[in-house]
Amino acid sequence: MNAGAVQDTASPMRNEEAQITDDSRPLVLAARVFVGSKVAMGALVLLLLLVFAALCAPWITPQDSYDLGQLDIMDGRLPPSSVGMSGLTYWLGTDDQGRDIFSGILHGLRISLGVGVGTALIAAIIGATLGLVAAFLGRRTDTVIMRVVDLQLSFPSVLVALMILAFLGKSVWNVVLALVIVEWAYYARTARGAAVAERRKEYIEAASCLAIPGWRILFFHLLPNCLPPLMVITTIQVARAISLEATLSFLGVGVPVTEPSLGLLIANGYQYMFSGQYWIIFFPGVALLLLIVSINLVGDRLRDILNPKGVS
Repeated sequence: MNAGAVQDTASPMRNEEAQITDDSRPLVLAARVFVGSKVAMGALVLLLLLVFAALCAPWITPQDSYDLGQLDIMDGRLPPSSVGMSGLTYWLGTDDQGRDIFSGILHGLRISLGVGVGTALIAAIIGATLGLVAAFLGRRTDTVIMRVVDLQLSFPSVLVALMILAFLGKSVWNVVLALVIVEWAYYARTARGAAVAERRKEYIEAASCLAIPGWRILFFHLLPNCLPPLMVITTIQVARAISLEATLSFLGVGVPVTEPSLGLLIANGYQYMFSGQYWIIFFPGVALLLLIVSINLVGDRLRDILNPKGVS
């Protein structure tokens, strides 16, 4: 057999080895499985578009919804495609304060996404840390932390957040604080459940035998192996935080009127829902629905991918 034939035979083998190496990477496999779902990919594209629109809101909106000086009460409750007193075209109409619905939605997306992501990250740090500590130390520490978690989860989230905001007052940061207080327990329970299963494995026992400090075992050995369920619940809890913030703002105890979120925009149009001026509540409601549904669909797909029993 000549050298050319040997080279031709070896080339497909090298390609196959490279393909196997590529396929063995968890992130590559996860990405390919995720792309395999058209629904999840559509939800991801929609979510990215909404995030991009929210981030670029100051540059792509014709009106700053936070600046009350730009609002003209004479332009209040104009139907879609109307031209206002200043010559500005309101493609989605205006609310009762003369606020451009399109501008209000994009600026409201910034508030809603900021509250949702900020709440999820802070609650994840607090809850995951307490859950890992409970599983790692066990005994009384585990009992105390998990009884507090059970107590926290026994109260309705909206009721607890309402009481906190009634005491603290309206503010974006107060909303984040209230939602962190009602959401950290979900992360603690999830992290504790994953950590209890991981703590029985040999690599934790080996690290303990090597006299590695407990905090290092906790955050550098135990935490990385508990990340998949935490990533899934974080995605789901972002949508839940956005929904709770919208509920609180709708009830009048959430964000102030100078920083309107989607929930506050919906509240502004609620009284006009049956008066024929549907656009005031319809378009913000659709935007909120698309945001929450897209996040939930992405989270559901991540849950299927990270499920050790396989993708459904």
